This record gives sequence, C-alpha cells and structure tokens, in this order.
Amino acid sequence: MNTTATGFQPAIMARRASEQAIGFLIQQGLENADCLSLAAGFVDLQTLPVQLVKDASAKLLADAACGKRILQYGTTAGPEELRSVFRDYLAELEDHSDKATNLPLGQIMLTTGSQQLLALASQAIFDEGDICLVAAPTYFVYLGVLDGVGANTIPVKTDSDGMCPEALDAMLQQLADDGQLHKVKMVYVVSYHDNPAGISLSNERRPRLMEVVKKWSRDHHIYILEDAAYRELQYDGPDMPSLWSFDDAASNGGREHVILALTFSKSFSPGVRVGMGVLPQELIKPVSDLKGNEDFGSTHLSQNIVAEVLKQGTYRTHVTGLLKSYQLKRDAMLAAAEEFFSDIDGVSWLRPNGGLYVWMSLPESIETGFKSALFERATSVDKVMYVPGELCYPSAWKERPKNQMRLSFGVLNPEDIRESMKRLAAAVKSVAAKQA
Repeated sequence: MNTTATGFQPAIMARRASEQAIGFLIQQGLENADCLSLAAGFVDLQTLPVQLVKDASAKLLADAACGKRILQYGTTAGPEELRSVFRDYLAELEDHSDKATNLPLGQIMLTTGSQQLLALASQAIFDEGDICLVAAPTYFVYLGVLDGVGANTIPVKTDSDGMCPEALDAMLQQLADDGQLHKVKMVYVVSYHDNPAGISLSNERRPRLMEVVKKWSRDHHIYILEDAAYRELQYDGPDMPSLWSFDDAASNGGREHVILALTFSKSFSPGVRVGMGVLPQELIKPVSDLKGNEDFGSTHLSQNIVAEVLKQGTYRTHVTGLLKSYQLKRDAMLAAAEEFFSDIDGVSWLRPNGGLYVWMSLPESIETGFKSALFERATSVDKVMYVPGELCYPSAWKERPKNQMRLSFGVLNPEDIRESMKRLAAAVKSVAAKQA
C-alpha cells in the first residue's frame, strides 16, 4: 500500500490504478527504448491526417464568429448539430438501417475516445462485487477499468469465432445456480478484430449472443458493452452488422441491452480523441451525470474537426488509404511468422481479417510474462518487445494461459516488422534450446 512521508494514503480507486498493467508496460517501453516494438498499440505516424485536420481547422476558423463558437465549451453529450452528423456516419456503417437512421439524438454521446465511454458506463453500472463477463482473452486496459470499479471479472470461453454463446449461457446458468446471477451486470465484447487477438464475433454468433443475454435478463437488466473500436479496420473477410443492430427493444418490452462504443482514434487520429457512444435510454442520465462532473463536454474543437471531414467525405477517402497501408503490414507480419516461426514446434498464430494485432501461442513450457526468461532475453539481447498474453485475462483467473503474446503491426514499417519477428523467433529458439 502506497503512502507518502506525510502519511497520505491514496483512495482505493487510485491504489487499484497503480497496479494496472498499462503503466508497467509503458515503463518497459521507456526502459527498452532501443527495442523494436511489437508491443505498442499505436497507429502508424505516416498515416495520420495532418493535411485533412489542417484544412478542416482552417475552414472552421475562417469566420471569426464561427471560430469563437467552436472554441467555446460544447455540451456534455455534444451539440445536437454535431450528433446529427455522427448519426449519419453510424447509419452509413449500419447500411442505412431504420434503427440507425431514426436513432434519437438523445441516445448519442460524443466522448473523449471510446475509452471514456467504457469508463463512464462501468462507473454507472457496477457496484463493488458486481460481475462482468468477458471474452478470454480480452482488452487488458478495460480489465483495469473493471478492477477500478471493484467489479468481479469472469472469463468466457472464446475461439476463432469469438465468444461462445453456449459457454456464456452455461456460465450464466452456473452463476444462477450459485445464487450470483443478480450480480451479473454486463457482458463485454470487442466485436470486430479485437484487441488483443484480432478475433471478430462471427455473423452467426451475434444474434445468438444477444438472445442469451436477453434470456438471463430476468429480475434485472444485463447489458452488452459492444466495443467496436476496430470496426473500420477491416482488410478482408465478410462484412458484419453490429451487435447493436440485433438489439430489438420493441420485442423485449422496451428494454435495450447494447451500449455501443465507437472511436475515431484508430481510423483517423488518436490525438484528436473523439469517440461516439450509443446508450440505452435508461443509461442516458446516469452516464451524462458522471460525464458532466468529469468534463461537462469533451473537446469541442475536435468534435467539429471530425464532423467536418465526415461531411466533406474526406474521412472515407482517408480510411480507404489507411486500409491499404495496414493490410500490407498485416501481411508482412503473417509472412514473417511463417518464415521464422513455422519450424518451431508448438507455435501457432491467428490470422486476423482486420485490426492491428496478431495473437501468437508458444509451447506451454515457454512463459511470456514480464518476469519470464523470454521477455528478459527478447528485450535485453534480441531487442524486441511484445505484450505478454497473460495481461489479457483477468488476473484472478488461476487458469489463465502464460505462453501467449500480442504482436502489433500498427507502428513499424513492413521491413521492421520482418526484422522484429526474426528477432523474436531468435529469442524463442534460445529459450527453447535452454529448456531442451
């Protein structure tokens, strides 16, 4: 427990935050700055839309009166005229469905990236000891958010088609048998090309997962938090409707289950920090109240910049170019995996259709954690970094695998991706040889 010389003890949420993996991972990155990084989940600097932001800002600020309005505070949820633009964007993603086109603006909230919505929704929904069900593996930063609000995080079996509806149903049955169903408040799903494994929930499983959640929402409401951060980073594979599109309140007594979180950080610019959320009616006020206390409106200028490129159509052109760049990088990583890892017994990896990550599993005897022989060898000798896969499972889960890695192709160019994979393979072979 941290205390200062004056005896100050941080509050419980601050103490929980001090123990999160993201801070240690950043520290490792700083301490190993000479490494090629397959760890950073950043976007490619070369793809950032400098000219588009410059042009949009110039247009918005050309008129002094308009500029002053934009540089003033916005509103907690974002001005209605901007939310209307973002609703049109959602309607395009949803193939102009009536559900999206006619979505009440009051259910749309503009946020500081999607991460803010994940945090606010969690604060609004969870009391200490409540339960969140997550895919195994899942986004490790959100695991930190859940720890922060005191939630009990339980993993659900996941395969190459995403979270298994039958496994979710069985887990909810088990919790009901144990008298714990009343504590289950949310199911968290990264629905497209997830962080960390690049897995998408299959078309066939989306409505089934929705039905399972509805089935068990008996005495209280169970939400699905659909994190669609990587939706637009799709390079091949089938197009898939959102989980949100299957949330038919009319057939469920007016109840809405899905909280939809979208962001422009991956598809446009993380520095602009604009996200978009769609909230069920009953969550609008509690989430707005929390957001009002926190920032009473995310950055107004950034919201206007993104709205402007959406209206101009330059956003879509930018995304088209972005996809070509990232597909080359993904293909470079997969080719390098085949070149350098295919001759190592017990190594496998998943081929993602989108996103920024490749998920690799090593023989069970080779652990990948920060204190492992592999991490020490990779960072100190071969000069390459990765994210240990065990971070992507709830820390309390005793059965979490310790032989997996998240490899990011977002930052490095194809040549450096190949070199990084070569170095990583050398580290794996060195550790395996010592174990032989």
